Amino acid sequence: MKNIIKYFLLTIIALWLLGFLYIFFGNSRKVFHQNGIGINNDNEFESWLENAEREILNLQSKNRQNEKIIQELRQKAHQYESELDKLKSNEAQIFYPSFEFEETRRKIFHDIKDVSYFINTKIEELKNLKDPIKFHTHLDLIEKNFQERINVLIASSYNLSVTDKLGEWRKSDSEKLANEVQKRFNQLQNPADCRSTKKIICDMGKSCGFGCQMHHVMYCFITSFFTNRTMILQSHGWRYNEKGYEAYFKPLSEKCTTFDGSYVTWNENNNDNVEAIKMPIIDAIINKPAYLPLSVPKEYLDRLKKLHGDPFVWWSGQVLSYLMRFNSNFQEIVYKHTKDIKFKSPCVGVHVRRTDKIGTEASFHSIDEYMKHVKDFFDIYDLEHGQTVIRSVYLATDEPEVLQEAKEKYQNYNFLVDETNAKSASLDKRYSPESAQGVILDIYHLSQCDYLVCTFSSQVCRMSYELMQTRFPDASWRFKSLDDVYYFGGQNKHDVVAIYDHEPAIELGEIELKKGDLVSLAGNHWNGYSKGKNKRTHQEGLFPTFKTINLIDFF
Repeated sequence: MKNIIKYFLLTIIALWLLGFLYIFFGNSRKVFHQNGIGINNDNEFESWLENAEREILNLQSKNRQNEKIIQELRQKAHQYESELDKLKSNEAQIFYPSFEFEETRRKIFHDIKDVSYFINTKIEELKNLKDPIKFHTHLDLIEKNFQERINVLIASSYNLSVTDKLGEWRKSDSEKLANEVQKRFNQLQNPADCRSTKKIICDMGKSCGFGCQMHHVMYCFITSFFTNRTMILQSHGWRYNEKGYEAYFKPLSEKCTTFDGSYVTWNENNNDNVEAIKMPIIDAIINKPAYLPLSVPKEYLDRLKKLHGDPFVWWSGQVLSYLMRFNSNFQEIVYKHTKDIKFKSPCVGVHVRRTDKIGTEASFHSIDEYMKHVKDFFDIYDLEHGQTVIRSVYLATDEPEVLQEAKEKYQNYNFLVDETNAKSASLDKRYSPESAQGVILDIYHLSQCDYLVCTFSSQVCRMSYELMQTRFPDASWRFKSLDDVYYFGGQNKHDVVAIYDHEPAIELGEIELKKGDLVSLAGNHWNGYSKGKNKRTHQEGLFPTFKTINLIDFF
């Protein structure tokens, strides 16, 4: 392409030179030799000179026109070269899948169709069964067969996601983004001049448990990030440990750890210019800023949407991992605990919360409910990896009896437990250094598992899930909650967007959806339906979860 353009320009220039020579010499001959007569006097010479000047001016005019044409040709040639470079670049970026990728993709498509054939056929068979015993026997066989088919589809989908080095790409980009975010946190917490920098003051005096207090600190830190302030954490006399936060974790700053000056309490109308702001609990803020949960920083939005299934969970995991950097002494305790319980992967983390939560914040769930999902995970894991693995379970609970029950009922599982942690979580010992150590160890090891089965109504469960995000490029799917969807206490709205229309079955309590409708999410029933309020129709009720996607908030 470049050579063609070059030859074209050279041809234009050559033709222009030939035209110039022809005009110049042709007119000269006409003046000097018209009718065979030469220049014999001054008048004739002056006339010839005037004609020559006119011809030169004419040539200069044509020369300017030709230069303009050549300049335009050069610009077009440059545009052609740029377009050619883009084409070459795009060609290099085209993804050419391997045979393995295409084979897996086709297999998934055909298996989905096969599930549809299977379900439709079995439904018709059930309609014709009159004998109750045969009906239930048939139903059990359908359930088992259906679960096996679904497990194969999930395993195939995972394998497709890591084929053709897609897993390596995802891991590399996620690590780059995480390093960038952690660097920003470190810079924010270690300003050049601590005296002059603006600050957020946060204390750990909130009257609640460890997980609740840590989420309070997270909300303070998120506020400091978006307002470009250094956060000062005041934790002396902490109810869990008189020595404060740093009994377990590194200081949040190497330069700014204390503040003795004056401050104002949070006020949405005058926060920009004051030197220091002390944060209230998140529930006390009536008109919450748009940057509070569930928002992510706009500067990271595009990369996060591509990398992660729930961008805010990834963001909260980065915040929590910065806050929970173990100091050297506690790191040794963590290392010893990991070694003592013989922690190893693959492992499913199970958190069973009982005691004070049952009947108030959460419902009772038997150990069987948890273990069903543990079994599903390992069944799929074996399919993904083509081998049977030891089924290890890290079991954390505040009720020691649960540990014994699990071991007796599920003897083919390898339970990793620490009864000391369970005993220290009892109500009479909850607010003590031993209890804090126990819950931190539980959160850490739960986050180190490959999958979580717990209740998102528990702060410990949500913290473990948040920290887990720092270990995988996208761990948004690595959980099963037996109650709530993920949420951040005191958060802003959680909206979903309808991507398909839905004609409701009124008798089943469903609501209408039109593509593009915003629905304020109240919860997921984990049965294919979610509950919410359609902001267009103001109807409240159930809707098919698959017909919506999460709306990602950013600031």
